[in-house]
Amino acid sequence: MGVVLIAGGSSGIGLAALRAFRAHGDSVLLADIDGARAAQVAAEPGKGEARAFACDLSTDDGPRVAVEAALDAFGGLDCVFANAAILESAPLQDWTPQRWNRSLALNLSSPFFLAQAAAPALARSNNGSIIFTASTGALRGHAGMPAYHATKSGLLGLCRALADELAAQGTRVNCLLPGWIDTPFNSSFWSFQADPAAAERELLRQIPMRRQGVPEDVAGTVLFLASPASRYVTGTSIVVDGGYTAV
Repeated sequence: MGVVLIAGGSSGIGLAALRAFRAHGDSVLLADIDGARAAQVAAEPGKGEARAFACDLSTDDGPRVAVEAALDAFGGLDCVFANAAILESAPLQDWTPQRWNRSLALNLSSPFFLAQAAAPALARSNNGSIIFTASTGALRGHAGMPAYHATKSGLLGLCRALADELAAQGTRVNCLLPGWIDTPFNSSFWSFQADPAAAERELLRQIPMRRQGVPEDVAGTVLFLASPASRYVTGTSIVVDGGYTAV
């Protein structure tokens, strides 16, 4: 059993991963800006231990203190799942430097500094793994979401660079690319549409499985990338999207 740091996991994919890791018997530190909600989900019954840590991962010190909290809690670290993100939608003329930098800080800078802070501990693991939650938004574009698409695309390059650098110490680095997962995270996108109901019908038409995913559809891939079963998988991106980007 291992020790996992989930950065951003009080809901959605992060929460599904938390429950899956615990069912596997892993110990998990959940670092999330919503400390109350994180404490609530960490208190759920499970085979593996879970602890909550309130932390703003978009700050300069947030990633480092989250890693330190995991090490203090469990004495080691085997996997970092960098899942925290923000999705904002607005017309091009409404984007300000503050709005742009908010997305950059959480979606791209935070995963980098989590990896930097965790690298020494992961080097001591016999199964070191870093998983970045990117998105099929790294492969396709939507109007009104420039920061989201730019930062998620940036994670693909970051993943490849760190995979090359950290392979020598035995740490794998991979990207998870979820497609349309039905969670409140996407509410900004839907509110930006002129006719959200029509937009959703059109979206479902484009997905071969004819449905949006649920967080549990993604959790198994997270567990695979964190497990020794992926010991020869690094520097790659795994798409979980019901066929959305295949057609």
